[in-house]
Amino acid sequence: MRVHHDRLEVPTTGRGMYEITYDIQARIDKCSLLRNGTVTVFVQHTSCSIVIMENADPTARHDLEEFFNRLVPEDSDYFSHGAEGSDDMPSHIRMALTRTSETVPIVDGRMELGTWQGIFLFEHRRAPHRRKISITIIGE
Repeated sequence: MRVHHDRLEVPTTGRGMYEITYDIQARIDKCSLLRNGTVTVFVQHTSCSIVIMENADPTARHDLEEFFNRLVPEDSDYFSHGAEGSDDMPSHIRMALTRTSETVPIVDGRMELGTWQGIFLFEHRRAPHRRKISITIIGE
């Protein structure tokens, strides 16, 4: 069993979904001797998420973003945490409702994603950020 660790930094321009599928596959491709196993993608922040989502039709991603905007609106009068702005606490809640990591099987050197699946960084903050992602590939 081999273990390979890598990092990825994703610059964001604010709220939205940023596809990182091809960046992750490129890290797997660098491990040319590793053909079968798993890849775990973990974001090291509390106001963004890693999600697997449809990558063919961008309206599906837009609808997910709109759903979260309505589910966890900014400026709710019951939030007491607001040291970093009115989008900070909603961002933490959105992260808690999604995930900070995803694990995907690797078969014959390729991620076993479905036809319309992609891996995305889901940025919950309005301001630009540089998000750090940890990638661990385990296999043989």
